[in-house]
Amino acid sequence: MTEFLRLGVNIDHVATVRNARGSGFPDPVRAALLAADAGADGITAHLREDRRHITDDDIARLSDGLPIPLNLEMAMTDEMLAIALRHRPHAACIVPEKREERTTEGGLDATGLHNQLARFCDALTDAGIRVSLFIEPDPRQIEAALRLKVPVIELHTGLYCELEGEAQTAELRRISDAAALAAKNGIEVHAGHGLTFDNVVPIAAIPQLRELNIGHFLIGEAIFDGLGPVVRRMRNLMDQAR
Repeated sequence: MTEFLRLGVNIDHVATVRNARGSGFPDPVRAALLAADAGADGITAHLREDRRHITDDDIARLSDGLPIPLNLEMAMTDEMLAIALRHRPHAACIVPEKREERTTEGGLDATGLHNQLARFCDALTDAGIRVSLFIEPDPRQIEAALRLKVPVIELHTGLYCELEGEAQTAELRRISDAAALAAKNGIEVHAGHGLTFDNVVPIAAIPQLRELNIGHFLIGEAIFDGLGPVVRRMRNLMDQAR
């Protein structure tokens, strides 16, 4: 029997809408609780250097008030490390971050950044925080993750979501092969970025994957159908793929 595939819901863009008016609504913590009630297995939030959506107060409230695990996405900076060590989320996913980007544009270069990453991975691990690296589905990056001894990687699915036809099929195969390689070597494999109702099933069907993290699409669809029904529909599609 294929193992259960967890759904992590990213609530960043509830905060984006809130911050557009500078008010307290909509509240990302309320969204996180609604997602949990609808079947989400975890909540993801990315505290960016420029605080464009999630804020420090959001992280404090999420850390204190969630019935399901919090996955903090963070850049490799001393400021973010200090915040993670203060709040001690269940997990911390180290992601690349550029101030000018609209959203995360690709995976970490874990190979080139090995020495810098080692300090962050060790500090987080010593604090009891489960470390993951957001990387491309590339054997070199998986080898770097193995050298860093991280328990989890998250494979970037953004390119897969942008492609069509044979090119998309080839990228799906690359993700599948990367998941198999990582799992074979004892790393738990997650995936995310750009996933929708229309493209999630082939990714969810990859047997080595243990978690998908999905945010922007779910928050966008919730405008029309409500967050609970949207999370439940994504949960059903993932279950059907298994």
